Amino acid sequence: MAKLKKLKRYQYERYAILCRLAYPNNDIEQYPLSEFGIREIFDRWGRPTVRVFWQAQKEEVIVVFRGSLSISDWLTNFYFVPVTYQHGDVKYKIHAGYQRLLSQISCPPDRVDTIKTVEQEIIDTLTPLVEQGKRVSLTGHSSGGAISVLLADRLERRWNGCIKRVVTFGQPSCGLWSFKRGYCLHRRTYRVVCDLDVVSFLPPLPMVYWHVGRMLWLHNEKIYENTSAVFRFSKSLLSWLMMPISYHFMRKYIRNKDLFDEH
Repeated sequence: MAKLKKLKRYQYERYAILCRLAYPNNDIEQYPLSEFGIREIFDRWGRPTVRVFWQAQKEEVIVVFRGSLSISDWLTNFYFVPVTYQHGDVKYKIHAGYQRLLSQISCPPDRVDTIKTVEQEIIDTLTPLVEQGKRVSLTGHSSGGAISVLLADRLERRWNGCIKRVVTFGQPSCGLWSFKRGYCLHRRTYRVVCDLDVVSFLPPLPMVYWHVGRMLWLHNEKIYENTSAVFRFSKSLLSWLMMPISYHFMRKYIRNKDLFDEH
């Protein structure tokens, strides 16, 4: 069995920063991205929802999905009626709301004649890059993470071996057991969860919706791998109950040493 690769710190930081920049009111101009090719893809309201980054001399293309932004976006998370998706001989049931985000018509503000979906716009952008031999990494926060997982599986089936990795942050689950069983990128998918992030427990249907890939749980300055939901909840609850006492521990004082100026 192939050894599972670790997610390195510089990779984590890069994907996390790009996910943060996917939201409005974050000044993308302050980051050194001038050497990147960048393509923005818009949702049905004309808002940027996906960014594709690549460099001519690098093999990696990064597709970044924005998470929920408006009330309608948040309501999409609760539209969890399962729908059937079929790709060739593979058929599975997935979250209807997240499928809808991929299949919505993309409406760029500078074009009014488009009839392409968000998914098709992404594929059209990636096609020449993949044909050049580049590999694709996908990342996203919240519902953007769920969409990146759905699309990654489809891209891998379209271009076998094209996916480098998938990294999500605070991602809700996006498919039923049939999707978990059929998902072809478990060993290249990293699902990062911070403390008791309630969105990561959505949809609220345990044993119906399932997560895929490898979970990295960030809690109390440690990384736990593939912990169960019950363990995460109980440990987080215990931390909350112990919080007043934990502020007295000496490690808290040592950790704050950087707050003092050196003289």
